[in-house]
Amino acid sequence: MAVSEPASAGRPASTTLLLHKPYGALSQFSPEPLSPWSTLAPLVPVPGVYAAGRLDADSEGLLLLTSDGLLQQRLTDPRWGHWRRYWVQVEGTPTDAGLQQLRDGVMVQGRRTLSAQVQLLADPGLAERVPPIRQRRSIPTAWLELGLREGRNRQVRRMTAAVGLPTLRLLRVAIDLMDGGPALSLDGLAPGQWRPVTGAEQERLSRLRSGRGGRAGGGKSGRAGGGG
Repeated sequence: MAVSEPASAGRPASTTLLLHKPYGALSQFSPEPLSPWSTLAPLVPVPGVYAAGRLDADSEGLLLLTSDGLLQQRLTDPRWGHWRRYWVQVEGTPTDAGLQQLRDGVMVQGRRTLSAQVQLLADPGLAERVPPIRQRRSIPTAWLELGLREGRNRQVRRMTAAVGLPTLRLLRVAIDLMDGGPALSLDGLAPGQWRPVTGAEQERLSRLRSGRGGRAGGGKSGRAGGGG
């Protein structure tokens, strides 16, 4: 896979990276016994980095990798509730009532989800997934943009299913550092590509790590780094 180079020659390799995780890859470097899924190892030949949070193998999108254990802990601590933004292709036609249910919270595995940011999204025109999604001609599809501040197991899929909209495709497109700056995003990264964080991003992450950046007020439930 193509890899973006650091901004300047001779600059030490960063230990914090942004990856566009493709469909079919686990959010880890070690294989699971008997699993059909691949790992991050063929995509990111950088030793010592690990995912801060996770995406399921059948999800795509933004994954932050770091060798900094404290930063990893800070980003996944549900007390801080960093907003994650997802683009979700669903089967069926969303209703206003269904969207409001998602915003207010739905029951997932016996617990109500936290309030979410939810809106209809125009088709983002993404390249077709490999392999293609399952699609039935007799049933329309739609795109939603969801913002979550918690990350329970397969939460997005369980939430959309709860309102009668099975998820067909799921991408995490942004992670908000909650410091008033722009969210970390997939901009410029094709599936399988990664890049080191910029100097400005590293400075923001360093403030976050030290507790000088971000705002508390997240959820009480679940690990904040998943959701996909």
